[in-house]
Amino acid sequence: MAMGRFLLKRSVQGVFVVWGVVTAVFALRYVTPGNPITFVAPLDAGPELREQIARELGLNRPFYVQYFDYIFSLLQGDMGYSYIQGVEASKLIFARLPATVELAVAASVVAVVLSIPLGVISATRRHEPADYAATSFSLIGISTPNFWLGIMLVLVLSVQFGLFPTSRRGIGLAPAIGMLVTQLDFSGLVTWLSHMILPAVTLGTYFTALITRLTRSGMLDELGKPYVRASRAKGLPETLVRYKHALRNTLIPVITVLGLQLGTLIGGAVITEAVFAWPGLGTLLINAINSRDWPLIQGSLIVIGTGFVLINIFVDALYAYINPQVVH
Repeated sequence: MAMGRFLLKRSVQGVFVVWGVVTAVFALRYVTPGNPITFVAPLDAGPELREQIARELGLNRPFYVQYFDYIFSLLQGDMGYSYIQGVEASKLIFARLPATVELAVAASVVAVVLSIPLGVISATRRHEPADYAATSFSLIGISTPNFWLGIMLVLVLSVQFGLFPTSRRGIGLAPAIGMLVTQLDFSGLVTWLSHMILPAVTLGTYFTALITRLTRSGMLDELGKPYVRASRAKGLPETLVRYKHALRNTLIPVITVLGLQLGTLIGGAVITEAVFAWPGLGTLLINAINSRDWPLIQGSLIVIGTGFVLINIFVDALYAYINPQVVH
């Protein structure tokens, strides 16, 4: 019951946050230089034609009328119409969203699989070669720019050795799984994996280094606490003390950072998408900004903001599950 109230409270707060995002994004149109009509109208369009276009697009109406119309349309799932591409903004956004989500989740999986064991090993073998190796890896990972790492991986592993494709997505995860389930054909999954490895490693390296350092410091802190010494004095196996008690308490801040970083990966994979020509939401947003395609800009930012809110609600639920005291 307490958990239900906790999640309901977080959900209501999330609704207000999304409303704030929608309002801020809508207001940006009026404080940002550049007129969207300039990009829609012909180069030799006169004042009368520009006024007609503004009237047809509803851009000549008062601010508050446009705002409430936009809110009402959003509640019906309508994000507007892309002036530049001549397509509904929602169709363009949701066509690109799966590629970005796949990339962000794959980068997170790479980070979690590598970072938590590295952090545990580094903390439990302090001042040993394994600790120095893990610490050096995390320092290099945090210091390496994503765009440089991506280009180097392409030049070495794709161009020099031909191990992976240089760019593009190849095939989506859902069609690849569909081929495996319906035809027992692994080629789709292999193609998806070969295109995904380099972008996921590029995007997940900084994330891996960050979680490694966080896990190491958390484990060192937990292993020095009295309950750990008491557990060892009672004769509990060292594996049980480390992984059931110390690591469990260490994971609470790690999960919080994981959730925040996953949201960041969804909205901030622009550079990685550009390096690998990945057809995701980041490149769509950059192209929309360059062409002042406001319905597409607004829709993309609202989807990213909503994603942040949903991920944070999920993280809060997971946080409450691990530490029930949070609910009260």
